Amino acid sequence: MNDTISDMLTRIRNAILAKHQIVQVPSTKMSKNVLKVLEEEGYINEFKEIQDHLNNYLIISLKYKGRNKEPIITKLKRISKPGLRVYVSHKELPKVLGGIGIAIISTSKGIITDRYARNLGLGGEIICYIW
Repeated sequence: MNDTISDMLTRIRNAILAKHQIVQVPSTKMSKNVLKVLEEEGYINEFKEIQDHLNNYLIISLKYKGRNKEPIITKLKRISKPGLRVYVSHKELPKVLGGIGIAIISTSKGIITDRYARNLGLGGEIICYIW
């Protein structure tokens, strides 16, 4: 597999459509950092790393609201791909849905949200949009 972030986002999207409580994804350093941001922003409950005999997996606990189990995450959109990287300066950082959603940015200070990157005056690679 080439693009682990895209695979993780697709697995989360499919689990939300099927209204699953948990989803399992392969563990990478980048995936863990993106999930940390999602957990801090309140889009997921938690995630844990599970070590199998040969592989490491991340178990993600998804978050729903209300009796009808409406998902907190309504859309996930991959922006920067292996074939086309998208970089922006701190002046060009996007506001997702006018500030309702978040953009996850890879900066020199690590994986952070667009709001935090704007406060620090950092640009970087736009990984994905989430709302």
